Amino acid sequence: MTRSARRSFLQRGLGWVALGARAPRRLWAAGGLAFDPAQHLIPAPADPADWPSFRQRLQEWRRTARQQLEYDDALYRRPDFGWVPRTFACHFVMLNDERFYEWRRGRSTVQSYLDLAQREFGGCDALVLWQAYPRIGLDDRNQFDFYRDQPGGLPGLRTVAAQCHHRGVKVFVAYNPWDTGTRREPVADLEALAELVRALDADGIFLDTLDRGATEFRARLDAVRPGVALEGEIALPLDRVWDHHLSWAQWFSDSQAPGILRNKWFERRHMLHQIQRWNADHTAELHTAWMNGTGMLVWENVFGSWVGWCERDKTLLRIMLPIQRRFADWFSGEHWTPLVPTLHPDVYASLWEQGDARLWTLVNRSRQTVAGPLLALPSSPSSPPGERFDLVRGRPLTRPRTRALDDGPAAALAGSIPPRGLGCFLEASPARLGADFDEFLDRQRAIARQANHQTSPVHLTTQPLLGPPSPRVTAAPSGMVAIPAATVVLKTVFRIRECGFYESSPPNPVIWQRLHRRHEIERTVRLGPFALDRTPVTNEQFAAFLAATAYRPPQPENFLKHWAQGAPPPGQMDHPVVYVDLADARAYARWAGKRLPADEEWQFAAQGTDGRLYPWGNEPPDERCNTGATGTTTSVTAFPSGQSPFGCYDLCGNVWEWTESERRDGATRFCLLRGGSFYRARGSDWYMDGGPQPCVFAAKFLRHWPGLDRCATLGFRCAVDLA
Repeated sequence: MTRSARRSFLQRGLGWVALGARAPRRLWAAGGLAFDPAQHLIPAPADPADWPSFRQRLQEWRRTARQQLEYDDALYRRPDFGWVPRTFACHFVMLNDERFYEWRRGRSTVQSYLDLAQREFGGCDALVLWQAYPRIGLDDRNQFDFYRDQPGGLPGLRTVAAQCHHRGVKVFVAYNPWDTGTRREPVADLEALAELVRALDADGIFLDTLDRGATEFRARLDAVRPGVALEGEIALPLDRVWDHHLSWAQWFSDSQAPGILRNKWFERRHMLHQIQRWNADHTAELHTAWMNGTGMLVWENVFGSWVGWCERDKTLLRIMLPIQRRFADWFSGEHWTPLVPTLHPDVYASLWEQGDARLWTLVNRSRQTVAGPLLALPSSPSSPPGERFDLVRGRPLTRPRTRALDDGPAAALAGSIPPRGLGCFLEASPARLGADFDEFLDRQRAIARQANHQTSPVHLTTQPLLGPPSPRVTAAPSGMVAIPAATVVLKTVFRIRECGFYESSPPNPVIWQRLHRRHEIERTVRLGPFALDRTPVTNEQFAAFLAATAYRPPQPENFLKHWAQGAPPPGQMDHPVVYVDLADARAYARWAGKRLPADEEWQFAAQGTDGRLYPWGNEPPDERCNTGATGTTTSVTAFPSGQSPFGCYDLCGNVWEWTESERRDGATRFCLLRGGSFYRARGSDWYMDGGPQPCVFAAKFLRHWPGLDRCATLGFRCAVDLA
């Protein structure tokens, strides 16, 4: 911008302040779009000359919309929902996240997780405890079972909620309405949800894939306990703001001049959480939240894929949250003026007022530091100015200079805002500041000193977690088949799901456009000679292991759940053993002088050298494997025509099989499963794949703890190295 153009911009900005209500009323257009309150984020006009008209249109629309909807704010006036407007930072936490559950010690680590959230992000006001997807569908357990089978069951989760409440953090449980193909509850979903809320003492329900809950939700939840709020994932319709106190602002696109969150403008106490979960850059979301007085959803472990925040975005949130929490009543009050004039073309501001006190939130849209006069303030002898502060830097402002213009004198607040950063000014009398205001400024100064403006996202490295090796033998032991050494090109297929593939990083955007479809990964692998069990380990074989070793897992939940009084089910001695986790399988293999097969070994043993689709060839599954007709497992030798080229049984259908492919990244552990099973959950693309699977197919199974990892459809077979 030239010097003369900048001078003109500054003069116009100061002039608009003086004009106030005398600003001209005229229609505006931003990029050819007229004022559109049908959008969930109403775009703002680019030209500052149109802002007064834009604000007036907003006021008129709000008044008219409330009249037409006969809006009743009774639920927002209830004291039990007073916590909602202060819930600025919501964290989405996977219950299997290593930072939330210490799997080696078998205990939840709520306090350390909340401490980490405080250090990294400035704390959290609410947690969404996510339980099922992308694991659900491997067996018939439903979304409520995934809460019941957490460490310690529902009482254990209630303890987790109590620890959160002790730190002032609200707890949300998740509802998955698409879960209709697993085990059905004896009561309706709403009743099961209400009982879950009661059991955990939860504060809210996150409505996955929904824009709203059924109208019956409110009355049923009120009967359980007061103050249970609803928050949908999809943008909330305006006519349900009255009974949904919160909503996600997911994938909202903002205009260059920050737009207005429609539902927030309509009901100032409504809380929205900005979220674009696959983005590495969250600055745009932070700007929208800052200018609208709303919150953020922090989500780095996205269903097992790591999408870490960069240090700059963490810094911005750490700066924002203390201000938002301290002035929460201002941000949820009626005196909000968006897009007040500024003195720089790349800086935008909102004004929040309480009586004679004023607070401005500012954003710098440019990629350069902006410094100097930023805001113009009209002089008013009848209302002497109070103390002025830069709340981002935590320091008082020097008395601003007065500029004489044709429209009257005005003062300019000066400061500096880093590239794409935030600013905040406060003007208030000492009586409004509070007794601890100096301590608040000290804390803000400390945050400013620790600011880190690095924009590279934080990556995690996936590391293998291997079980013990097996001794090398000269020939395949009894019950095993020899597999020769080979260097092969393996084509492995995954379902494109949000947990990703071999690594922690999510798939690239091009692949995401094919969500739920299958994706092929080609690798060249070198395999040494090995032997593989001809069949999966059976109930009879596992019973012999128990008799010889008296093995008992340290966490016995769901261990051999299908057995009765320590014995396999009648008639199923030669069925594959299930309800064993990876540690149980490794323990058996160690006792037998074996190990589990690597993922690559399993695939090569199943398809041989010709790359066939199924162990028996390229014909689809029928009488050659367990397709689920009986609704349970079958004998491991029931389908001799389904053997692989090397002579292995049951490599397709019957049960999924553990492989020695466990990996972790510090947030997520996972293991690759092979083979498919007799069970198939139908009705939703969000379920794990069920039924018999081709030799090339691998399922990424997120590990948690034995009580959940032991499944009715998951067994194993063993391998051994050959000399």
